[in-house]
Amino acid sequence: MTKPPEIRGHSQADWDAVDSPEATDADLAQARPFADVFPDIAEAIKRGRGRPKKADAKVVVTIRLKPETLARYQQLGPDWRSRMVGVLEAAAKA
Repeated sequence: MTKPPEIRGHSQADWDAVDSPEATDADLAQARPFADVFPDIAEAIKRGRGRPKKADAKVVVTIRLKPETLARYQQLGPDWRSRMVGVLEAAAKA
């Protein structure tokens, strides 16, 4: 019989030594949700996901423009998107 390879630095004997028994119905009846047992950790996990919400959050939209219109704005420089937003906001106020 060949010696089993080590798995991430642990031998087969190491894995066999920590073999856990199947959970019984009694064990499962005593189980509680993670958030009830570790509320601080659960809250930190919830807060840590995604980008933080900002009061001035912007919305991603898609619009169709004529190629000539887009080219004119792009010729204004790298901040052409900001300029376009400025024109749209001024038009919405008018």
